Amino acid sequence: MRDVRPDPDKATALVKMSDKILERVKETDEERFPSQVLRDYYDALRQLMEAVACLNGVKSEGLGAHQQLIDWFIDEYNLSESKRQFLHQIRRHRNRFEYEGYFVNKEYIERNRPKINEIITYLKDILDQSL
Repeated sequence: MRDVRPDPDKATALVKMSDKILERVKETDEERFPSQVLRDYYDALRQLMEAVACLNGVKSEGLGAHQQLIDWFIDEYNLSESKRQFLHQIRRHRNRFEYEGYFVNKEYIERNRPKINEIITYLKDILDQSL
């Protein structure tokens, strides 16, 4: 992570993008496209974490940027190790979709949606207080 100038405009744009992605999640047939749903959840989470990082004046970049972003977020907001592991698990699944043709089933989404939504809500609360 490197220090940059805080950028509320970019943070606002990232929040809007994540809202659009989450809107698409609601419209996607989870039975037919569970991997796409999980990829979209990951993308929304990542954009929200990036928005928080923008407000804090930090940026991840290069190889391992997503991993750095997750670790920074967990450390900065004193979240549990289980949340770190969960976010990294979703990141690894997303990478496997993109690069290995891996699929998840809808049961994985159903089982993990409460955790995903909890983190999304937490991120949005942080952003609502800061924007």
